[in-house]
Amino acid sequence: MTQKSSDIFEAFKTLNVLVVGDVMIDRYVKGEVERISPEAPVPVVHLQQREDRLGGAANVALNLRALGATPYLCSIIGQDRDAAQLLELLPQNGLSVKGLLQSSKRITTVKTRILAGSQQLLRVDEEITDDLDATDTQRFVAAIGNMLDEREIHAILFQDYNKGVLTPEVIRGILLYALKRDIPTAVDPKFRNFWAYKHVTLFKPNLKEIRNQMPEPVLPEQASLQRAANYVRQQLGNQYTLITLSEKGLFVEENGQSLIVGTRPRQIADVSGAGDTVISVATLGMAIGLPMPETAVLANLAGGQVCERLGVVPVNKVQLQAEYEQLQQDERV
Repeated sequence: MTQKSSDIFEAFKTLNVLVVGDVMIDRYVKGEVERISPEAPVPVVHLQQREDRLGGAANVALNLRALGATPYLCSIIGQDRDAAQLLELLPQNGLSVKGLLQSSKRITTVKTRILAGSQQLLRVDEEITDDLDATDTQRFVAAIGNMLDEREIHAILFQDYNKGVLTPEVIRGILLYALKRDIPTAVDPKFRNFWAYKHVTLFKPNLKEIRNQMPEPVLPEQASLQRAANYVRQQLGNQYTLITLSEKGLFVEENGQSLIVGTRPRQIADVSGAGDTVISVATLGMAIGLPMPETAVLANLAGGQVCERLGVVPVNKVQLQAEYEQLQQDERV
């Protein structure tokens, strides 16, 4: 690692990033369990607290903002009570609502987690996962085109949760905008439309996702992952492939050169949202021209950090910079 961490984080402050994808509310219902229900063999949760947090692509935007960049969040939500709550949460967290469109044909995605102490007992998902219809697709792509005309965007980040916003038509339209304007792009894909991101700059699946799409088994070993990255490039024409490997760290590849960045020992509390953090850091690193091995190290540290905290939370920039500087010092010894 050669670049000073202070220079990297100062450069992040200059970036405007368009975040496109599925936004949602992560709702936490917390309480205590002291008995089993007489109606069924299930715990009775005595409610003590409710909390709503920004999730999905909105959590990516929070991570970008926490790192110093300026995110512009773009999505389609419903016209329901949860949409109103989401539109209140965004400015409360320093995010603009201008890139969000509402549709009477959608509902706002909510993931409700029921917790007893730090133990998650149940999750309830409220969502529509059907693709946007032709009308919503057209106005959404047009709105993003207008946004790109109005302001300078340094990177476009697709955050796909398969909730129906990132359809093949939407993906194709935005990637065409990016190619015409020479804007680098990054995607955190899901199972549907995995191969729709033609000519994306940075492609970041996790190990499970890549295994489900490959014609041969994929092992968390460099040679096997390199073959997977070669296959991805044949399908997409992307420049960088980054594959998260859970407790084994992450794999990064560029032009046939690859490495695996291992994890540091941590007390894992919750892995939710770690992928959001990794793609956020990786996109910023790509946008400032940080060498991909350094980008991967920084992204790996950030993803590990958020796993130490319960629930979906953004990265802590001060802690991340301190850990990165310590790692640089350790390598110089």
